[in-house]
Amino acid sequence: MIISYYLPPITLSNLALSNLFPEKSEEDFLKNFGIKNRFIRQSHQIGSDLGYESAQLFFEEFDSVPKEKIDYLIFCTEGLDYKCPTSASVLHHRLGLKTECACLDMPMGCAGYIYGLSLAKSLVLSGVATHVLLIVADIPTSVIHSQDFDLRAIFSDAGATTLISKKEAECIGGFVFGSDGSGAKNLIVEHGSTRKPIDSEWIEKYKDEPEYLAHGRMTMNGLEIARFSLQRVPQLLEDVLAKNNLAFEEVDLFVFHQASKFILNALKRKLKIPDEKFYEYIEEVGNTVSCTIPIALKNAEKEGVLKEGMKVVLLGFGVGYSWGGTVIRWS
Repeated sequence: MIISYYLPPITLSNLALSNLFPEKSEEDFLKNFGIKNRFIRQSHQIGSDLGYESAQLFFEEFDSVPKEKIDYLIFCTEGLDYKCPTSASVLHHRLGLKTECACLDMPMGCAGYIYGLSLAKSLVLSGVATHVLLIVADIPTSVIHSQDFDLRAIFSDAGATTLISKKEAECIGGFVFGSDGSGAKNLIVEHGSTRKPIDSEWIEKYKDEPEYLAHGRMTMNGLEIARFSLQRVPQLLEDVLAKNNLAFEEVDLFVFHQASKFILNALKRKLKIPDEKFYEYIEEVGNTVSCTIPIALKNAEKEGVLKEGMKVVLLGFGVGYSWGGTVIRWS
């Protein structure tokens, strides 16, 4: 599986955060969140811009994959350009892909990469498409209040691009999915869309903070998100292994959505996954929402942790609530 990703140029270190929140030290942020650095979009950048940059890097890095072969584009983001047209269509034009190419938006958040892989696999193996470009990109920092140090300490912006052709599709196993909309309120961006549009009350509330007038504001009940993760993910793992007729001991590597250091450590302990089989890549980049799994896979390969032929369990879970998992054979 070939992956490229893009991180925007602005960074937010623990030292910078401690200067913004003097009651917290640089060491506090590392100890409490397990993150050293975050990446922040430039003011003019939105989700499709980060996706575009990751795709450009992809075509530069893997020049053996010509653009004219791409016949399906899936774009997963919660930072869409417009209510219409689809951001995938706009991105398709910017990338210069052929006109005989389907374009689809998929705003799925934390589980988005798993959902995207399932759709790409189905399209390729059913013969609907031959080469699917899956682009994921999110800009959570655009909806985080400047004084919300918990969210500012966790989230980053990023984009990632993956190609799924027949070879890759045949290396992707069976999927398990689930949804529970009763938890939607525990991680939500209110205002700025159809259910709760920008109104005079919102404008008055944030008149001195114009960045929130347009995008809305993210709120998170961290305790409930952690509870959901610790309750749901163990069953998800069990179901994914059963779906793929795979024993726990046969898995070479576990790569989960990089939600937070606390959640990752708690899941690793609860599931009794050996350290050498549990890959984390959150310390240097933070939680990049839909991008965490492809970024982790790319770096695991770079570091020599992930090698050809290895069986890898991928689990995504979070906003929605939504969750999904599969097993891939790395190729």
